[in-house]
Amino acid sequence: MKKYLVCFLAMGLFFTSCNNNDDSLDPGEQPDPDEQANVVVQDFMWKAMNFWYFWQADVPNLSDTKFSTDAEYTTFLESEEDPAVFFDEKLSFTEDRFSFYNSDYKILTQRSSGISTTNGLEFGLVRFGDSDDVFGFVRYILPNSDASTKDIKRGDIFTGVNGQTLFSDRNNPSNNNLDLLFDDAATYTLNMATLENNTITPSDREVELTKQENFAENPVFIDKVFEIQGETIGYLMYNGFTNEYDEDLNAAFGRFVDGGVTNLVLDLRYNGGGSVNSSRLLASMIYGTNTSDLYIKQRWNSKVQAQLSQEQLEDYFAETTGAGSAINTLNLSKVYVLATNSSASASELVMNGLAPYMDVVHIGETTRGKNEFSIPMVDDRENTYIYNRDREANINSENSWAIQPLVGRNENADGFFEYTAGLSPDIEIDETLENLGVLGDADERMLARAISLITGSTNRFDFTAQMPIETFEDSKMMSPVKNKAILDKPLLVNFE
Repeated sequence: MKKYLVCFLAMGLFFTSCNNNDDSLDPGEQPDPDEQANVVVQDFMWKAMNFWYFWQADVPNLSDTKFSTDAEYTTFLESEEDPAVFFDEKLSFTEDRFSFYNSDYKILTQRSSGISTTNGLEFGLVRFGDSDDVFGFVRYILPNSDASTKDIKRGDIFTGVNGQTLFSDRNNPSNNNLDLLFDDAATYTLNMATLENNTITPSDREVELTKQENFAENPVFIDKVFEIQGETIGYLMYNGFTNEYDEDLNAAFGRFVDGGVTNLVLDLRYNGGGSVNSSRLLASMIYGTNTSDLYIKQRWNSKVQAQLSQEQLEDYFAETTGAGSAINTLNLSKVYVLATNSSASASELVMNGLAPYMDVVHIGETTRGKNEFSIPMVDDRENTYIYNRDREANINSENSWAIQPLVGRNENADGFFEYTAGLSPDIEIDETLENLGVLGDADERMLARAISLITGSTNRFDFTAQMPIETFEDSKMMSPVKNKAILDKPLLVNFE
């Protein structure tokens, strides 16, 4: 049996162990199946990317003049039989960090709707100092999930899965065994560990977790109202921009309005993004419903940009939800946002979109830095490859793949969009392993820091972190739709 101790020294994590033993191709033409390998997926990928991809002009393989004959095009499609490798190595721009795909479009599109196969465990992964060994810590448990019925909670630590110690080669990230947490296995067993005296020690405790299919996650995780030192403070922990739950989000703001909230702490620390329209609705709930105020403006590649009207390119603050409910708005001039490196895409969009109109106080860490938006695409040429749940019968029955490429960038009313390095915090604070606290509790470290700024009681807590957590991956980052801002409005373009 292998035993090891992992010690925290100063700001680092360290590991020691001992063993006890010219003419462009007509996009309407299809390759001849009698003269080529099965490249239906590659054909779909190339044609969708050639038209929609934000960096189309920067990828030589996507050039409109790349192929002079159908034979050249077919040979190119046949050059890589694995669609995933074809997408990554032949179609993707070198600076693209976030486009992705899935061999089953239903998995990708359902996850965008908050439906997934999950055991309900949301976690972060951390390397032990300079070592390649990895431990995980529990961020939160989804209600009504399998994990919610087991002996596991926020702050618990695990070092292995099914008896295998977790690792990820920092010099070659593809060399890892993290798939133990993310593969198709319905059940796995976590090998738990303890933290004592700044040392992580594997224990004999095990927790078996089983994934549930078609699990629906409500991203409106916590909403509370605090009365502290004469201030009425609303707190919302929002974990994903899922438009199916826009009414739940609006209802939470209705409770804030009824409670007389005059200060808002918006917790996006684990929110990797989602629906662009949901971000617009959330921004309207915070700032106001003046539909003449520009929220964001889209920037596409030259092919698409030339075809879209000003009305299609611009999004304004909203008066109603998609279901027609009046927006419950707080009409604030300042908002306190808790955001970390796991906050991305639509989360960053809210922060950037609100910045021209109000004081956005960013508490936490530098965000992920995803300023692009994407569209889920399937093999439905008549709908310009854009996925529409009402057209699933029109999807090519020979191709179940979906791609979600980055197709544009959003800029705010001031024209600012360049935050690929992330949005920097006004107040830096890390989550710390020795005291993760209870989410939604006024004494929880990050929320307490926001409350201290609102009330002026800066001496209530010592916010020094002894064991700050530097997460390099998490359960949401490695999901089928990680770090996403999904454009979800009609687009009228000529695809030919």
